[in-house]
Amino acid sequence: MRHLAAPLRVGPVTLPNRVVFPAHLTNYAVDGRFTERHAAYYAARAAGGAGLVITEEVSTDPDDRPYEKLVRGHDPDALPGMRLVADAVHAHGVPVFAQVNHNGGQSDSLHTRTPVRAPSPVPDPLFREVPREATTADLARLVAGYADVAARCAAAGFDGVEVQASQSSLARQFLSRATNRRTDAYGGPLENRARFLVEVLTAVREALGPARALGVRLADEEGRDGGTTLAEAVATARLLAARGLVDHVSTTVGVATATLDRVVPPMTTPPGYARYLSAAIRAAVDVPVIGVGRFLTPAQAERALADGDCDLVGAVRAQIADPEFATKALTGRDGEVRRCLGCNQECVGRVGLNRSLGCVTNPRAGREAPLPVPGRRRRVLVVGGGPAGLRAAATAAARGHAITVWEQADRTGGAIRVAASAPGRDGLRPLVDDLAAECARAGVVVRTGVRATAERVRAEAPDVVVLATGARPVRPDWAARSDRVVDVRDVLTGAADPAGDVLVVDDLGAAAATSVAELLAARGCTVEVVTAALVVGQNLGLTLDRPGWERRAATLGIRRTTERLVTAVDGRTVRLLHHPTGAVEERTVDRVVVAAPPRADDELWTALRGSGLEVHRVGDCLAPRKAGAATLDGDRLGLAL
Repeated sequence: MRHLAAPLRVGPVTLPNRVVFPAHLTNYAVDGRFTERHAAYYAARAAGGAGLVITEEVSTDPDDRPYEKLVRGHDPDALPGMRLVADAVHAHGVPVFAQVNHNGGQSDSLHTRTPVRAPSPVPDPLFREVPREATTADLARLVAGYADVAARCAAAGFDGVEVQASQSSLARQFLSRATNRRTDAYGGPLENRARFLVEVLTAVREALGPARALGVRLADEEGRDGGTTLAEAVATARLLAARGLVDHVSTTVGVATATLDRVVPPMTTPPGYARYLSAAIRAAVDVPVIGVGRFLTPAQAERALADGDCDLVGAVRAQIADPEFATKALTGRDGEVRRCLGCNQECVGRVGLNRSLGCVTNPRAGREAPLPVPGRRRRVLVVGGGPAGLRAAATAAARGHAITVWEQADRTGGAIRVAASAPGRDGLRPLVDDLAAECARAGVVVRTGVRATAERVRAEAPDVVVLATGARPVRPDWAARSDRVVDVRDVLTGAADPAGDVLVVDDLGAAAATSVAELLAARGCTVEVVTAALVVGQNLGLTLDRPGWERRAATLGIRRTTERLVTAVDGRTVRLLHHPTGAVEERTVDRVVVAAPPRADDELWTALRGSGLEVHRVGDCLAPRKAGAATLDGDRLGLAL
């Protein structure tokens, strides 16, 4: 990892290595200010070896508030929180920059009750609010706002500032022909469209002074009609660097509200997918370039540097999943890195629901704290080797407890290993593989092929029993008397092999139905997916899997039918109810595959209650939910024992 380990100078600031923790939204702000939670979160990545931390955006204008938990950097009262974050990162000897931004037309008036401003009155496809075209007087005031916030960042002790001109920003909207329709000095040719950004950078540079660094984050390829192309992004970067306006250029791909699945891609996107963008920018400028693009392992980051595609590697989700990503990489422990899955469930998905950022792989993301020391060492028996059981085992073992895991199957992994066998879902596998490795390093004894009974558990006489026995499929009432109906798990395990015309029933709204539909269509089946919801795979929108799945479904000829309930299966005939109108339809199919809510497998819990043993349940055994709930359950219990 010699490239990752090499120091680098960014303007007046020297970075100890090439690993960057780039800006991203956490939703940890309270009343528009950074919090203790922010400080602990960023400090954990600094302690974990990152060479540079860049905070989430701080807003430069009171009229800019696209979401509730925005850090309002324009407010003088934000200064103590800013200083709190800077001091927390500096405590570990790591430089920290603040990203400053105005979201422009990628916003609405919900919070401010004033019109949003943009280069032109072009509504954003997500917010769908027509902006007011910014006047030259508006722009002068906005530029002054950037400078004011930059000065506040300097007063707080930040080592530099990064101006956002990428995913969701007024500066990007000026650069993009899709959103800039002006005919004055700020519209038309690229040099005019870059004028606002040049004015911002000039003012920010003056506000920061010579002792602090100034960078810019550019959208290198928007991926939509009329949007910024790579050639235009290269020209912009060259213009800014040639004028000495920036000390680094950070790269991105996509637009936060139009092509967000390119900004934060799901697991079907290959690692390093955006390296060509940073390579093109790097070839055009003589300042350090930060490359991004789903780097999951230190080896992938090292390769990008070795190949000359970038000078620094930005890894957000990799360091959310493992705050020690950099340290492990630089101390020969890269095989111990807890890998990001690209599932987007707890990071993008939670933030999209106005919740605080979390992580399936790292349930302590945003809850950083030292491991508590237990009062005494206890013998803990964990029944079930899925994500909940393994997480409970690993956390409890790290605290010093003696842990044994019993798993009924011939290997650990539970339902996650089954789900990972579906098309496009193999990115789930590292969750249980890395947990198993973590357990092994912590001294957990894992015994597979063991069927736990109440008698056997009592005979073991542990101090604590943790039940992580998962959930079992449940046949819907309408399928009770049909031998043509099978569960998605049966298809994935090979217990069932549907052929011919197959109806897939999506009662979960997640990837179970859609991925199995892909599997069957690829095998030559004629597949229709039916759901009672407004869209098939409703939750795929939250995790940004929907655009990719819709493209693949169209290619495979998968039919998607919404707002239908299955009411009965009689032989090959399936009856459907169109619930908005009450109309009844029929399908003639060879098999029906259903993705339906399962039932907690809690028989052992019932048998052990009142036995005198201390018994706990985690994961689907407690209540069937998503993988993030399973690992969070396991971690919480491991911390509490």
